[in-house]
Amino acid sequence: MNIGELNIQGHTVLAPLAGITNLPFRRIVKRFGCSLVCSEMVSVKGLLYNSEKTLSLLQTDPAERPLSVQIFGSEPLEMAEAAAIIEKSGGADIIDINFGCSVKKVVRTGAGVALMQNIANAEELIRAVRGAISLPLTIKIRSGWDSSGADAFRIAESAQKYGVDAITFHPRTALQGFRGRADWSLIEKLKATLSIPLIGNGDILSAADGIRMMQQTGCDAVMVGRAAMSNPFLLSDIELMLSEHSALLSEDKLSATGCNSHSPNLANGVVPEKACKTRPPDEIFSAMKALLTDSVAYFGEGRACKMMRSRLVWFVKGLPGCSAFRQSLTNIESMAQTMQLIDEYERSLDNQAE
Repeated sequence: MNIGELNIQGHTVLAPLAGITNLPFRRIVKRFGCSLVCSEMVSVKGLLYNSEKTLSLLQTDPAERPLSVQIFGSEPLEMAEAAAIIEKSGGADIIDINFGCSVKKVVRTGAGVALMQNIANAEELIRAVRGAISLPLTIKIRSGWDSSGADAFRIAESAQKYGVDAITFHPRTALQGFRGRADWSLIEKLKATLSIPLIGNGDILSAADGIRMMQQTGCDAVMVGRAAMSNPFLLSDIELMLSEHSALLSEDKLSATGCNSHSPNLANGVVPEKACKTRPPDEIFSAMKALLTDSVAYFGEGRACKMMRSRLVWFVKGLPGCSAFRQSLTNIESMAQTMQLIDEYERSLDNQAE
């Protein structure tokens, strides 16, 4: 998949998630094979006012590249200026504009999904950012303010016209938030109107869901957000399933997504629910330790350990004794203490396996 002149090796994208897709988490997801990772949402006003918290969101590492940095705001000139600053910093490979956030405090400022109500301002904003940067430019949209998807189709048409290089589409309305079901049929309809890549998003809870979305809609890649929180390996599992079973996609959709291998045993569009093998425990525990170490280096020991109280359990969900392990993390305060608990839990699983 090409986004502008940037070639993306694969078909999975980690969604921008406030408070979640920080540098340590992105590195872990990228380490296991995700094609493209995204920053947390970056406030253009915070960036222009040199907010220390906002500036920290731009920290990156060559190991996680390519990186998409998502910005949000409502004023075209401010958005253009912020995008130019990010490009000049050298850490981003893609600039993404948020047209989809439905959080009230964002919508009240005219940003996020509120932009989909004002096509004139949306077009001006896209033109301003496109004119300010040479990096690939993408946007992330929702269905809009009703279930027809009319707002999404209008924005997508304008985006393509004014130089946007790819679109991510989450087919829920502004009022739905994350409730109800994402209408994947709208992804298929929008894909048919575009000559630029379309990334599908919404209700991908398993690797099989990711394959189904590509199979049913013809989208060029899939974006995973909330499900990656409970399973940081999900995007790599989708990539693995695609590489091993690319015949799951029909011939025309294989061409669209860039897959070029075939598996005759999986003809007729059958998606194997358990095509991906269970991840080895040593790989899981290695990832947990890496996230802990990176988080301590990035946030400091105290703050990182508080975060790890809830986040390390993402990696072991479903393993024997995971509830007791979660309880043991409740009051962790140091990296050494946390490492000890991880090691003890790993040894307990090894003993059970003997």
